[in-house]
Amino acid sequence: MPEKTALAKHLREARILLRKSQVDFAAECGLSTETISQIEREKENPSLSTLQKIAAYLGKSVSELLDTEQ
Repeated sequence: MPEKTALAKHLREARILLRKSQVDFAAECGLSTETISQIEREKENPSLSTLQKIAAYLGKSVSELLDTEQ
């Protein structure tokens, strides 16, 4: 699975486990709702700073978000 697909999957699963809407998740990460939506739909290649914000919020590393083996 490509990293973009892995990121979308990990993000969506984590958000659902946290019972957060895209709006709430985005606000708590300091990102726009559109950014979260586009990442989950594999429409955006997020910047490193965006990946770091998401990873920090989830308590994970960027490499864990991009892990294609999980």
